[in-house]
Amino acid sequence: MLLFVVLASTPVSASPRDAVLALARTAYACAVHAGAAADTGILTVIDYDRPSVDARLAVVDLHASAVLLETRVAHGRNSGDDRAVAFSNVSGSNESSVGLYRTGETYTGKHGRSLTLDGLEPGWNDHARARAIVVHAADYATEAFVMRWGRLGRSLGCPALDPAISDTVIDKIQGGTLVFAYHADAAWLATSRWLACPDADSAGSR
Repeated sequence: MLLFVVLASTPVSASPRDAVLALARTAYACAVHAGAAADTGILTVIDYDRPSVDARLAVVDLHASAVLLETRVAHGRNSGDDRAVAFSNVSGSNESSVGLYRTGETYTGKHGRSLTLDGLEPGWNDHARARAIVVHAADYATEAFVMRWGRLGRSLGCPALDPAISDTVIDKIQGGTLVFAYHADAAWLATSRWLACPDADSAGSR
């Protein structure tokens, strides 16, 4: 059972659903076992099957069995309105991508402090860096925007966050931690290398 330590200020908690968290743990263990990431214990879970008004991004400390924070996150403008229903790995699609990512370096760009992402799933999200899919702050990811429009605004495919919490999230997940972006896509679920490695050990479970 997960212990909730810190919750971001949002009206609807969307702490990771058991089934989604189980898949995220499997992907984490597989990636660590394969040497694609270090066993930092930090795993970010984005459940794109939840509406944008929910706190559908959670940062989990697997070693401590604790949710460190949860918050809203925007999806790509061509992925859908309040709910994301379409995903792409193609530059210029303005859609979000599913799958496992590893966080990279931070930089300061047009959205302020931002965090690069490297997609670890060929065909699903491995063009993330070339597409400039990054974690960044956006004024369309705020409570005020939701109150006016009934949903978050949308990005060009990036997981965009409320500026009030963006730096906190980036601080916790930068430097090679894993991000699991979920959508109930049957083809991805059936073919992802990170969801089918039975010889992986229980990385992150201690």
